[in-house]
Amino acid sequence: MAASNQSQPTSTSAEATYTLPDLGVDSAEISEWLVKEGDTVTAEQPLVLVESDKASVEVPAPVSGKIVKFLVNAGDTVANGQDFIVIASQSATQQPLASDPSEQAASQANSATNQNEPPAQTVSTPQSSTPAGKQTFGLPDLGVESAQISEWMVKVGDEVTAEQPLLLVESDKASVEVPSPVAGKVAELLVNAGDTVTNGQDFVVIEAAGSVQSASSSASQPQATTNTTQPEVANTQNTASTSTNSATTTASQSSSESKLSEAQINAKNAAVYAGPAVRKLTRQLGVDVSEVTGTGANGRIVKEDVFAYVKNTIKAVSTPTAANKVSAPSAARSGLPNLPDMSKTEIWGEIERQDLTRLQKVSIPQLNYNTYLPQVTQFDLADITDVEKLRGDLKDEMKKEGVSLTILAFIMKVTAYALMQHPKFNSHLSDDNTQIIIRKSVNLGFAVATEDGLTVPVIQRVEQKGIKQLAIEIGELAKKARDKKLSAKELTGASFTISSQGNLGGTYFTPLVNWPQVAILGVSESSIQPRWNETKGEFEPRLMLPLSLSYDHRVINGADAAVFTRYIAKLLADPRRVLL
Repeated sequence: MAASNQSQPTSTSAEATYTLPDLGVDSAEISEWLVKEGDTVTAEQPLVLVESDKASVEVPAPVSGKIVKFLVNAGDTVANGQDFIVIASQSATQQPLASDPSEQAASQANSATNQNEPPAQTVSTPQSSTPAGKQTFGLPDLGVESAQISEWMVKVGDEVTAEQPLLLVESDKASVEVPSPVAGKVAELLVNAGDTVTNGQDFVVIEAAGSVQSASSSASQPQATTNTTQPEVANTQNTASTSTNSATTTASQSSSESKLSEAQINAKNAAVYAGPAVRKLTRQLGVDVSEVTGTGANGRIVKEDVFAYVKNTIKAVSTPTAANKVSAPSAARSGLPNLPDMSKTEIWGEIERQDLTRLQKVSIPQLNYNTYLPQVTQFDLADITDVEKLRGDLKDEMKKEGVSLTILAFIMKVTAYALMQHPKFNSHLSDDNTQIIIRKSVNLGFAVATEDGLTVPVIQRVEQKGIKQLAIEIGELAKKARDKKLSAKELTGASFTISSQGNLGGTYFTPLVNWPQVAILGVSESSIQPRWNETKGEFEPRLMLPLSLSYDHRVINGADAAVFTRYIAKLLADPRRVLL
């Protein structure tokens, strides 16, 4: 019996604990698990989404097998090399259960022959495909599908410290400094200035002191000390076992039908060629990534493909004659017909073609969404005489501290307060047009004019911040925008936008709602105007600020828009109301 027991695999003989690979940062947060305990996964299938301030990274399965246990939960802060999952992988040393006495006897005899051999054990020692001490590192998630290497800040042979900037990468939206993931010596530069690169692409080899671990995403694969049989062999053995035990297999298939279906869905999504940022966007928008057609290189799905899919879905729903199946367009178009042929100079005269800036090009698909929004604009005036006097009293003191106190800081504060009182304006419309998704915090985007066009950085949780803190962050983000150094995180997540024209002139304008937001506040140049003072019985000069609120009429009606705009005007006239 002892020999027989040794020959039969136990439920833990193939279980192994796996550690997180090098994420490129010291610590990160578990954003969400993409699978659940009990699922069957394949090698390299995404398991969990890990997010840091710099990137979102999908950690793949190191082996094929069944998930036994999660060792970390969504929301946990984790570090490189930390145990995060237990997987029961397919073991080539497992013997199939004998279906008749003769096969069982043979199995027992074979087990008795090997009973003195130590059982196969799995260990979490990392493999390395690079020379000892050298590690190859991939680029983090840059927030865009591709970017250009602007310049290297180090050279081969330089000693670097962890988090020291290595190179500057520029995209249409921002310039990002990529830091060193470890301390060590730069051994090789894998990309050159001017190259176009993508997320995860290998870019540098660093010789880290005392380290032999590879920085690849599968660095934490376990190695069996006595078993060198490949997974394909194990699969063949398991297939033979299945054919021998058809009755048992049929019963198990019935009990695991739902799990198999879910595993197939996960496998289908895992096979889609899309990066972490795109997958996260599809989850936020409720889009099945496998339904989106990729227009990038080799069929890769880019963010514009997701937006185009949503746009065409909206069009299909709103047009009764549209086909049920929506296909992604080959290019971002506004729906307008092609331009006429302007080659005939006798008709059109001389023409000159000028390329749009990169920022203008990437903004066009977003602006095209306004075609599908029933947008209305509400106008009002705010008396900011008193708040401007308060700003004048404070600005010199703050200037000594290096803080530029603009009227925008006050506008942001009262707008955030107004949004908390009128949450419908701080929401999104669901894809099926049956619900509004209300944001519990106010993340305000504000337009900044740059040489390449308008950029909209985002300040998080404005409702929790004071005027001074807002003034500091406005100044910092505006400078980053002009220097093209905004990170992907600083450009996303807005729930409402403010577009201020400052002292550029004009009275009112119609700002465009930034989908999927449902409203935007436009602010024009203030001017001295006569206002009737009932107490004094005379006109007096007051500093008046024009307000223009554009809104999605599917979510907000005209009466609510008028009340909301007037509420902001009252708060600006007397910001002490915010303290009540």
